Amino acid sequence: MEEEDEDIPLAVEIGGETRDLYSREPSDKQSQCNEAPVGVTVITGYLGSGKSTLVNYILNSQHGKRIAVILNEFGEEIGVERAMINEGEGGALVEEWVELANGCVCCTVKHSLVQALEQLVQMKERLDHILLETTGLANPAPLASILWLDEQLESAVKLDSIITVVDAKNLQFQLNGNRDSSSFPEAFLQIAFADVVILNKVDLISSEDCEGNLGELEKEIHCINSLAKIIHSVRCQVDLSKILDCRAYDAAHVAHLEALLEENKSLTTSDLHDNSLRTLCICELQKVDLEKVRVWLEEILWDKKYSMDVYRCKGVLNILNSDQLHTLQAVKEIYEIVPGRKWRKEENQMNKIVFIGRDLNEDILSSSLRACAVTIC
Repeated sequence: MEEEDEDIPLAVEIGGETRDLYSREPSDKQSQCNEAPVGVTVITGYLGSGKSTLVNYILNSQHGKRIAVILNEFGEEIGVERAMINEGEGGALVEEWVELANGCVCCTVKHSLVQALEQLVQMKERLDHILLETTGLANPAPLASILWLDEQLESAVKLDSIITVVDAKNLQFQLNGNRDSSSFPEAFLQIAFADVVILNKVDLISSEDCEGNLGELEKEIHCINSLAKIIHSVRCQVDLSKILDCRAYDAAHVAHLEALLEENKSLTTSDLHDNSLRTLCICELQKVDLEKVRVWLEEILWDKKYSMDVYRCKGVLNILNSDQLHTLQAVKEIYEIVPGRKWRKEENQMNKIVFIGRDLNEDILSSSLRACAVTIC
């Protein structure tokens, strides 16, 4: 790449020292500005589903947002030239940076993703959003856990949502080929952990029964994860407002969670085998003891007491001695229960929890949650 080439992208230098992530003291910039955390959207999907197409679409769209896209590497599918390699003292955390004409920033990460994100949000010009494209990552759960609950990282960035891109033409084949396998492949796991599923390449579905075929695919996706929002796309051209700022892990965004649970309240699992990767919803009318619920969850998530493998969990709780609606979220072994808002007088104040996982037993989950309930005379 020649220096006099006028079309080369602008390399972005990251200045300033990287602070200790485990320090309790905020950075000077955070102390002065106290700005809201930057949302991070994780993009995952099966090989050939269209992840690179989605990233390329975002990088070239005139959306008026300053979005950073973190890639495993700059491949030929992404129309981005390589920028400088910034080694830095002791080796750079972020290997390559390039700023694009629409204000987006594209980079690759060498080692510590957490510290690379810290550097990103400390850039001179504030970012609106960060996209993390996870090529080769079979299971997004560990990454989601790090982004969601790391207290120090959360002051700078927050997990917004997990977006899974699936190939409408080949999804059925990918799922059917491994349905009876003892270990579920990427296609199942990526749908199970998704907040939004982009059903891509819908134009390749047979026009003879397009609606019927797409309906079957949606049913298949919702059998695995009924909480996921499904968006149809051709070449991953989607409305960015539907995949950015979803606030899927925001405890304060109670309305979003309530809407999901309302859609799942009549969910039936009678037609599914117990060892399937699936979704089920349980309810309890009585108030529950918060500490008992914590012990109950830890036995399920940590101790595997009932031999169930829970991937995701979302719910609302009616807690004893509290007028607050509490929200519950879990990703694998990590969970949180926090107060959301006051219950409204006209509301049906009940406990409602949706589980996504394998070997789920509805009877055991319902009866064991009932044991956390308190009968009020």
